[in-house]
Parts: sequence; C-alpha cells; structure tokens
Amino acid sequence: MSNSLHLRTPLSNDDVVNLKIGDRVLISGIIYTARDAAHKRLVELIDKGEELPFDIQGQIIYYVGPSPARPGMPIGSCGPTTSYRMDVYTPKLLKKGLKATIGKGNRSENVIKAMKQYKAVYFAATGGAAALLAKSVKKAEVIAYHDLGAEAIMRIEVENFPVVVANDIYGNDLFKEGVEKYEKNEGDN
Repeated sequence: MSNSLHLRTPLSNDDVVNLKIGDRVLISGIIYTARDAAHKRLVELIDKGEELPFDIQGQIIYYVGPSPARPGMPIGSCGPTTSYRMDVYTPKLLKKGLKATIGKGNRSENVIKAMKQYKAVYFAATGGAAALLAKSVKKAEVIAYHDLGAEAIMRIEVENFPVVVANDIYGNDLFKEGVEKYEKNEGDN
C-alpha cells in the first residue's frame, strides 16, 4: 500500500480535489461527531434558516456515538456507525459547506451525487477498531444536544486519525469498484 496522505481540518476544495478512492489519509485537527438524531436536528435548523451549533464550512462529521471516557482519557471507544442512516440528511449538510464525512459502509446514489456537486468526500474508518481509533483523539467536548447522551454533537481534536477515501468528488465508489474488481478477478480463475 502507498504512504498515507496527511490532511488538516478545516478542509478546502484544494484538499479534496486530489483525493482518490483507496487513498489512505491521516486527519489532524478538529472534527465533529454526529449521528441520526443530531443530523435530524441540524437539518431542521437548516430548513428553518437558523444557525447551526458550529460553523460547518470545510468541516468533517464523524458518525460515532463514543462510549464514556475512562479517567484521564478524552474519549472512550469511538468506532464508526453505519453511514447510510445519515444519507437522508447528508446532501443538505454538504450544500451548507460540509467537506467530508467519516463512517462505515457504502453511501446512497443521492449522497454520491451531492458529494460530486458540492466537492466533498466520504472517508471509511475501520469498524471493530474503536479502541485504536480513540488513541487518535486528543481532546473531546460536547458542544450541542447534551440530551442525546452518546449521540450529542462533540467537537474532537484528532491527530493522525486513520481513514480511507471511499467516495471521492468524481463520483468514484470504492465499495462498487472493489466488488467489480473482485468479480473480474474471480472470473479469471
């Protein structure tokens, strides 16, 4: 495998234009956590024309509901949540300036089309590696929707958070292309 690319948040169009599916990326800086219930509230704010609880321009949302932090640690285990549950909300957030999302599993055609239109990417994080991913988190604080518990929006500071580009701004889909490549190789045997 190739060496990892390093990105620092917030992201710009220049940051995402060179990313291709399969690229390994290490993210450093601030990212935000949000799952289904928080996404629903964010989109309701957008629909009402109200301010979001954080400046979404150039940001990354990580689909995660971390476990409670152990004493002395900023966060507990924080593995990715299945992304398709956020697909209904994602295009409106991308239109507002969100540059990337992190989760696990594939995305819908609507989200892939919106990523192309608004120049955004989808990163896949490794499921089953929640404790390992937590080691990249240096600070964590709840910034909105405390009532949602583990699903509240958190502002987390990460250093070398490991992800893979699963969807790039060109409409390429690592999940689809991986299956096609596998099926082609199987046909050669």
